Amino acid sequence: SEDPSVTLFREYLRIDTVHPKPDYDAAVRFLERVGTDLGLACQKVEVCQGRVVLILTWQGTNPRLRSVLLNSHTDVVPVFEEHWTYPPFEAVKDSQGNIYARGAQDMKCVSIQYLEAIRRLKAEGKCFARTIHLTFVPDEEVGGHKGMEMFVQRPEFRALNVGFALDEGLASPSDTFSVFYGEKSPWWIKVKCVGSPGHGSRFISNTAAEKMHKVINSFLAFRESEKQRLKSDSSLTLGDVTSLNLTMLEGGVSFNVVPSEMAASFDVRIPPTVDLKAFEEQVAAWCRGAGDGVTYEFHQKCMDQHITSTEESDPWWKAFSGVCRDMKLQLKLEIFPAATESRYIRAVRHPAIGFSPMNRTPVLLHDHNEFLNEQVFLRGIDIYARLLPALASVPPLPAEG
Repeated sequence: SEDPSVTLFREYLRIDTVHPKPDYDAAVRFLERVGTDLGLACQKVEVCQGRVVLILTWQGTNPRLRSVLLNSHTDVVPVFEEHWTYPPFEAVKDSQGNIYARGAQDMKCVSIQYLEAIRRLKAEGKCFARTIHLTFVPDEEVGGHKGMEMFVQRPEFRALNVGFALDEGLASPSDTFSVFYGEKSPWWIKVKCVGSPGHGSRFISNTAAEKMHKVINSFLAFRESEKQRLKSDSSLTLGDVTSLNLTMLEGGVSFNVVPSEMAASFDVRIPPTVDLKAFEEQVAAWCRGAGDGVTYEFHQKCMDQHITSTEESDPWWKAFSGVCRDMKLQLKLEIFPAATESRYIRAVRHPAIGFSPMNRTPVLLHDHNEFLNEQVFLRGIDIYARLLPALASVPPLPAEG
């Protein structure tokens, strides 16, 4: 008696695309099979060795118009199985209809919701002026550097003629649905401190550890100030403040040797309202203040701060928000607190909205016992089945003649 859409969702969840060795081939075969069953055109683009982007296409009646892009990623983050109630790749459904699996929220649900919404629309005999493309990309959970970041620079992406994109959002524990029109710039900063070495029994001056102490104090004092700013202003969300965390510490060779070098790594996520040049100057000042021999380097430095319009005068947003009003969906507009593929799409000047239609659902991405209720999942298909016709029927824009 299970809804066939739920059955398909659970089948996808059982494909083990967990890092560090995701089975991308199995995921692409599965999605290509579903796309072929739906009569969608299929194209595979290998952006680098072993990393394939699958494109499924529902051709519009006026292919000259810019297309609607539905993006999702196929990979999922690692699990600690001992903390899970059910095996994380068996997609067990409990008596309440909760489906437990890694990827249930992030973001295999959205992939299947896209496909099942199209299945419904095609069964109803619908067709639209604008082409709808679905892209399924690898490696999002490790930064997208061998996935979407490379794909948006390729001729195959440009040939999609994208006008507007939907990508992942987050679950919402309240009645509202979270909608993300921009996201933070992720900076991964490694600070190295070089100092005087020596025997562990002596009070050596100018050590790497003393400098590192000052560096960490400066970074974490800023972290505390942003944390308090978020706490003291109820109008702010996590996307409105800069998050900063010390994530790795390195150094030392022996208990009785004062090391000559230490390193600390920080994960920093900066809202689009922050002046990035000024923030880097602050980082440089913290390092200078710790003493000589203190340097920093970037392991990731996203400088794009594009946001997508949520003004009713914008035709794409008008189409999106109009459907939500008609369906009486309460929206909460936010800056995404982490990073998604939307940043690469926006960086090449295409508007993108992050939206995963999951309300009344705890946020469990990357967490133990990740689950999604089947009724919430099915409601998401209903929502996309209303959104896609509206977006694919946006009237020709001035630039399209």
